[in-house]
Amino acid sequence: MSRLPQIRIPATYMRGGTSKGVFFKLTDLPEAARLPGEARDRLLMRVIGSPDPYQKQIDGMGGATSSTSKTVILSRSESPDHDVDYLFGQVSIDKAFVDWSGNCGNLSAAVGPFAISNGLVDPARIPENGEAEVRIWQANIGKTIVSRVPISDGEVQETGDFELDGVTFPAAEVPVAFKDPADGEGAIFPTGNLVDDLEVPGVGTLKATLINAGIPTVFLNAVELGYTGTELQEAINGDARALEMFETIRAHGAVKMGLIADVSEAAARQHTPKVAFVASPAEYLSSSGRQVKAKEVDLVVRALSMGKLHHAMMGTAAVAIASAAAIEGTLVNLAAGGGKRNAVTFGHPSGTLRVGAEASLVDGRWVIDEAVMSRSARVLMEGWVRIPGDSF
Repeated sequence: MSRLPQIRIPATYMRGGTSKGVFFKLTDLPEAARLPGEARDRLLMRVIGSPDPYQKQIDGMGGATSSTSKTVILSRSESPDHDVDYLFGQVSIDKAFVDWSGNCGNLSAAVGPFAISNGLVDPARIPENGEAEVRIWQANIGKTIVSRVPISDGEVQETGDFELDGVTFPAAEVPVAFKDPADGEGAIFPTGNLVDDLEVPGVGTLKATLINAGIPTVFLNAVELGYTGTELQEAINGDARALEMFETIRAHGAVKMGLIADVSEAAARQHTPKVAFVASPAEYLSSSGRQVKAKEVDLVVRALSMGKLHHAMMGTAAVAIASAAAIEGTLVNLAAGGGKRNAVTFGHPSGTLRVGAEASLVDGRWVIDEAVMSRSARVLMEGWVRIPGDSF
């Protein structure tokens, strides 16, 4: 029987937007986990409580959903143009796997507050009162994020009256700007088309907008799938055939986008791409019981993350929605009524969210200068996490 003592690692458990994750400073990790590789992955999985065949993550910090099975590693940036380097790891719940292929837009809102509170930002750049601009290098996708963190009496202000659908209690608003969010040298549309015919065996040929902005995303028309776009989690997550269909669509979308060479590789890339379906404005009852009226929104969107319908909207997918809505002719833009626009309010299972983006056509290629949305963040617990000494 193993009798190695547990080790403890400084960590902070934070909510960012509609997600939660365990945050670490790179220098606080055991030396073997400071570099990418098996030791780091095993350590993070053990912290979160994965892999768990029961899919509950009882023996770890994870919450058994894609929104709560997350880890973040931060360090002072080596770039003079950035304050902090931000690395995000999406931990699979039931498999021994950490996906490093994309960002978490929701937890991006917590990066600035954590960086300030943990001494990763030059104190000279933090006002006594007002807003501190934190320049973040998103290491997973090689992009810049600028967060504006409210400061009161020299400290990060976490409480406030900003309300975010999908989060029960109000908090301080944290505006987050995703600079040039296109993934991979500005290739917003990897196929070169605003709308593609996506052939999916067993499903059919679907109209799809395949976009790399914020996070690679496959947008579909709800009606082609037999949905209205107003579904809540149980309507999808309780339907095994629907989940299998969406995973098949995701795999074939990943191939079409050039993210993988064969559909068999999709299982090892669970975090990306996302799959979302859109429809014109409609009235529905949100998961909190609030009536969302059609006139409140420009369109309705439902998105899947890690194989399940998300309870609200992933932050990176919100960036993809903003970017696609800003470009005339995409499925997202058409669902919102078409035409030129630089912001949309969309309905999701928990309520509504307003996002904005500026798009321009440069030398025949679409460019998104930045996408902006407001989130909130709060420290839930800080101290140490403990894991058995033989975990990595």
